[in-house]
Formats: sequence, structure tokens, C-alpha cells
Amino acid sequence: MSTPHLVGAFYERIWNTGDLTAVPQLLAEGFTFRGSLGSVMTGREAFIAYVLGVRTALANYRCDILTCVAEGDRAFAQMRFSGTHVAPFRGWPPTGKPVQWLGAALFRFEGGQIADLWVLGDLAGLDEALRANQG
Repeated sequence: MSTPHLVGAFYERIWNTGDLTAVPQLLAEGFTFRGSLGSVMTGREAFIAYVLGVRTALANYRCDILTCVAEGDRAFAQMRFSGTHVAPFRGWPPTGKPVQWLGAALFRFEGGQIADLWVLGDLAGLDEALRANQG
């Protein structure tokens, strides 16, 4: 099954290129988000602040969709997140080294937009990579 347009555009435009003008086009006004890094929020503005924080800490940040399935108003994507650690992140000082971790995202669509997103990430693996990069 192919990746739904909204899922592909969400990752490519907002996360991979940092095009925050896409937020009102892609995300419902009452968008709810639980991120792989543990953040829970409601609303576009809170989400924009989260995106900026991650993209500041991890230069060249990318979200790669490894696989995606969709049915009705929902989609599920297996993900790889990556970037170069250039600012404090998860309590770790910057190393200038690449880091990556895996995750999964469950989307719910409403009215042609993303209404809800719940992302699970391998935080143990991420922290291990950040720790390994310190030495």
C-alpha cells in the first residue's frame, strides 16, 4: 500500500525541509501530538515550537518512512529519524556526530488534514547512541 499524501507531505515538508508554512495546510486546528521524545501537546503553535527545538539540536534532521499502511481515516508508518547532534539534546551536550533511531507513527485524519499523531520511538537506542557519541 502506498504512503498517504498527508503522511508523506508531513514528513517531507515540515520535518525534512523545515517548511513551517505547511503546518496550517497539513494539520487540523486542534491537532494533538504525542512525540517519540515524550512530548505531548495540542495545537499548531506548540507543535511548531517542538519542531524548531528538534531541528535546532539535530542539524540535517530527517524522518524517513520505511513502510506505511493506511486504512480509512488512519495510517501507520515505520520510521527512521536521524540528524547531526549540534546542540544540547535530551540532556546530552552536542558532539557534531550523526545519530539515528527508529520509531513508529500512528496518524488519524479528519477533514483532509492530520488531526492526531502518536509517535513511539526507541528512546533507549537513541540515548545509547548519544552516550556512545560522547566518548
